Amino acid sequence: MEEYTIYSGGRFIRTGTELEVINPWDGNVFAKTYLAGKEELDEAINRAEKVRKEMAELPSFERYSILMTIAGEIRSKRKYLASVLSQESGKPVKHALSEIDRASQTFIVAAEESKRLPAEYLSIDWTAGGKGKEGIVKYFPVGIVAGISPFNFPMNLAVHKIAPAIASGCPIVLKPARSTPLSVLELAKIIHLTSLPKGALSVLPMDRESGNSLVTDPRFSKLSFTGSPPVGWKMKENAGKKKVTLELGGNAGVIVTRSADLETAVRKCTTGGFAYSGQVCIHVQRIFVHDSVFEEFTDRFVSAVRKLKAGDPADENTDISVLIDRENAVRVEEWINESVEQGARILTGGKREGSFVEPTVITGTRTDMKVCAEEIFGPVVVIEPYDDFHKAVEMVNNSEYGLQAGVFTNRIDEMNHAFNNLEVGGVMINDASTLRVDHMPYGGVKNSGFGREGLRYSILEMMEPRLMVKNSS
Repeated sequence: MEEYTIYSGGRFIRTGTELEVINPWDGNVFAKTYLAGKEELDEAINRAEKVRKEMAELPSFERYSILMTIAGEIRSKRKYLASVLSQESGKPVKHALSEIDRASQTFIVAAEESKRLPAEYLSIDWTAGGKGKEGIVKYFPVGIVAGISPFNFPMNLAVHKIAPAIASGCPIVLKPARSTPLSVLELAKIIHLTSLPKGALSVLPMDRESGNSLVTDPRFSKLSFTGSPPVGWKMKENAGKKKVTLELGGNAGVIVTRSADLETAVRKCTTGGFAYSGQVCIHVQRIFVHDSVFEEFTDRFVSAVRKLKAGDPADENTDISVLIDRENAVRVEEWINESVEQGARILTGGKREGSFVEPTVITGTRTDMKVCAEEIFGPVVVIEPYDDFHKAVEMVNNSEYGLQAGVFTNRIDEMNHAFNNLEVGGVMINDASTLRVDHMPYGGVKNSGFGREGLRYSILEMMEPRLMVKNSS
């Protein structure tokens, strides 16, 4: 069994509490690491405070060099890192490789953004009181960032907190999910060998009490959380005066119109609905298809879903594998069965074995069923017909979530109506709701979150503007 030490303020350490890491595919413990407690967290915060000024004063060329070095090392170790990620998460290795590549790209984008941190010149003499004066707005790092990342993208979603923190000049303490801490601990090994000031990064799996301190401790100036809505909104209540970014859940809708390219729509919706067994916040959960093409689209979609290869995530040909644990698989099965009991029909799938749930397509649902109203976070897609595009938009909006949506259409008026009226953070035209390029603004409305990620946007969230007004002559 491989041992991973945790990373506290620039030092790799052990604690008195071991954490076993289980491979979701076979249920075996394959590695162990450690849980940090209050003592280790205090040490990490103290070390972050000691380098806070040094981090803020790092010149852009040094930040750029550090970030690009990290990106290159990730790329050079991509197969090894993907293997670790696949084992800890149960993610098919081909998707794990994609995540590692994205993590490298995320550092590259952060490096580029570190060279153009925001600043602004203001003319103050718009009124008589400002005559002879000019203003400069400069952005400064907020201070120490508390980052909390989830299990489903254990590397790249952690990187979306670490990379902008480095670019903006903020020390960061990151708490990875306890089920998937290893890939980001491998990342810590890479970062440790750069010239980043020791203390600027800590990666600490934690017990619950220590994890709560990330939210409540006033020494943190910023909280960045990715996870479930109930937990996230409670954190915001308890965060005090610190800045907060929340990336929460969704039950994304996709509209397929009569003018859509059905082949493209089927292919993208299949991937969007079942990649990583649907354990994706922008997973395609609800598809609304125009009456005139509903039968054709549904037949093609079900056929494509049935062709997905299920099995060992280590097999490079595997499309879909187990969920993160048996508990979540049982929950997904219960929601499927409940929808059938309430009148829905299963078009394919619906069965569970251990932690594996078959790719499942359901129709004949009602909006109050859990498979429609809540975030299923599993390999289940609901498909229903519509007869009017405006109504389809309303059907997508009939949700407590609003993260992203997809619209397949070749009509400009439908594109415009969707963009202007869908209550979401992002509208993907002729693509599935799962499209995310790492430099674009990412986040949602309603119960899906607060603020935006995406490197430039995350950097802004980690900085504060300060105005200087002086005589212009």
